[in-house]
Amino acid sequence: MTARRKLAAGNWKMNGTQVALAEVSSLNAEFTNPNCDVIICPPAPLIAAMAAMNGSVKIGGQDCHANVSGAHTGDISAESLADAGATSVIVGHSERRADHGETDKTVHDKAQAAWRAGLLAIICVGETEFERKAGDALKIVGAQLAGSIPNGANGENTVIAYEPVWAIGTGLVPTLGDIAEMHDFMRAELTKRFGAGMSETVRFLYGGSVKPTNAAEIFAVSNVDGALVGGASLKAADFGGIISAANG
Repeated sequence: MTARRKLAAGNWKMNGTQVALAEVSSLNAEFTNPNCDVIICPPAPLIAAMAAMNGSVKIGGQDCHANVSGAHTGDISAESLADAGATSVIVGHSERRADHGETDKTVHDKAQAAWRAGLLAIICVGETEFERKAGDALKIVGAQLAGSIPNGANGENTVIAYEPVWAIGTGLVPTLGDIAEMHDFMRAELTKRFGAGMSETVRFLYGGSVKPTNAAEIFAVSNVDGALVGGASLKAADFGGIISAANG
């Protein structure tokens, strides 16, 4: 199996002002881990200032428009994110899918836009609680993978983040067996579509109530290559504990 570096990505969502730059400064100074890449995705107004710190923490966006430019008030192009210093962008987060009606095709096009701008696309997938209880979790995620990942994906331009919608910010976490089942399934789906050579290069992140207290056991699960972290990434001490847990 190809060795994949662990990745801890923090999604700050709609949180943080200039005062929060101190948290990233602390991460850069105190919580480095040679075995783990670190990305913070803050609100767009903070991207340039965080990127200018030039530390080991890389900066990403939380969303991008599929087009390079145009009459899209309030949207941000992938090129604008890259110009501000971002190196990655989250696409297809469940909150975007639910709150903004984003389809797999929308996510697919945004991922292509990220690649066009030279950004790493962090493509999110995940089932709702209703879908999980109905026994449809694998079917739902499989369809999202098929529709959201463009041809041409590889370990250099794509990361897949599995976030069960019912576990985001709720404190609820699937069993380690459930996480392993989903991540093994996703690896198998990529292998069927792209071949084992490509599939083994792509990192799979788990997201959903990841904390310093459970990060190590989650990171040890089969085919889990890191985490997409929400609230616990807002404070350097908390996120640093998660980063420190990535020792493999």
